[in-house]
Amino acid sequence: MDRQAKAVVCREWGQPVQVETITVEGPKRDEITIKIAACGVCHSDLSATTGKIPYPPPLILGHEAAGVVVEVGEGVTAFKEGDHVVSTFISMCGKCSQCVRGRPVLCENARKAMFNLPDGTVRTKGADGEPLNVFGACGVMAEFATMHVDNCVKVDETVPMQNAALVGCAVMTGVGAVFNTAKLEPGSRAAVFGIGGVGLNAVQGCVTAGAEMIVAVDSNPKKLEMAKEFGATHTININDVDDAAKAVKKLTGGVDYAFECVGAGPVVEQAYKSLGRGGTAVVVGVADPKDKTTLTTLTLPADERTLKGSWLGSARPQHDFPRILGLYKAGKLKLDELVTRTYPIEDAAQAFDDMVAGKNARGVIVFD
Repeated sequence: MDRQAKAVVCREWGQPVQVETITVEGPKRDEITIKIAACGVCHSDLSATTGKIPYPPPLILGHEAAGVVVEVGEGVTAFKEGDHVVSTFISMCGKCSQCVRGRPVLCENARKAMFNLPDGTVRTKGADGEPLNVFGACGVMAEFATMHVDNCVKVDETVPMQNAALVGCAVMTGVGAVFNTAKLEPGSRAAVFGIGGVGLNAVQGCVTAGAEMIVAVDSNPKKLEMAKEFGATHTININDVDDAAKAVKKLTGGVDYAFECVGAGPVVEQAYKSLGRGGTAVVVGVADPKDKTTLTTLTLPADERTLKGSWLGSARPQHDFPRILGLYKAGKLKLDELVTRTYPIEDAAQAFDDMVAGKNARGVIVFD
C-alpha cells in the first residue's frame, strides 16, 4: 500500500534541506517497507547536498536508520512484520567475485543502486508525482521507506532504536576500520585523525581491540574532550602544534595504526607520516574526487608501511551489525553516549547546521 510520509529532501546542491510530504509505495518482490524510528545525521548526507557525493537531486537523504517492518513484498522470507531492522547503504548482488569471497562492500554491481533500488527504480514520489531518488538505496530520513531486503539487517529488539540506527554507518565505519580493515593487535599504538562521529568510533574501536596508546587529533577542543571520554589516552590539537604528524611521533615513537577520518588529502599525508616502521594507515574519510595525496614513495618499501582504504569498515552487514550490537549490550562499546541530541524531522535543517558547527557526536532525527 502507498503511505504518506514526511521526508528530508535535497532539491538543489548548495541549498538547505527541505522537509516535504512524499508518497512511499508499498514493496515489490524482495522488498520491505519500514516505519523509521530514528535516523542519524551524517556528513555523507551533507556531502550529498553539496554535490561532493554527486547523487542527483531531488534526493531523499538518510542511510543510517532503524525502524520496524510494516509490510513485506512477494518472496520475502527473512523478514516479517514487527521485525526491528537497521538500514545499510551497501548493496550486494551476492554473485560477483567480491561478494562470493566475502567482501560485499566491494560488490561489482553495487553502482546500480547508488541513488535508487537495485532494479533501477524508486518507490518514492513527490507531491506532483515525480520520482525522488534515495541516498544509497535507502532514503531513510523519512517516516517510511521501502527498501530491498539486502539493504536491511534484522537486529535485537531490545536495543534502543536511536542507538541501533548508528550502527548503519558511523559505528560500523569507525569500529570496523579498526576490527576488519586494520585488524589492530592488542598492545598497539594508534592515532585517530578527525574526531567526528566516525572518529569517535575509531577511538572506541581501538579501546575494545586493546590498543595501549590512542592519540586523538583534531582542531576542536570539545571533540578532543569527547575523545577522552571514549577512551583516547592522549590528544593533540592541531592548532597548538606546527606539525601534527611530528607531534604524534614525538609522543608515541610512531604509531602502529593511524586512522584518517576526515576525507582530505593533507590529513591522509599526516596520518601516513605519523606511522612507525611497519605501520598501517587506514583512510576512512570520504574525500572530494579531485583530492590528491602525496607520499614519499621510498617509505613504503624501506619502512614496510601500508596505506589502505576502508569502506563502511569493510563490513559484512548481516554479520557485523549484530556483532557490534552484542558488544554494546556487553558494555564494551558506547552507543548511548554517541547520541548528543535528538531532533524532530521538522528541525532537520538545524540538525545539519549543528553537525557543521561540530556541536554533536551524533545528531539523530527521531520519529513518532
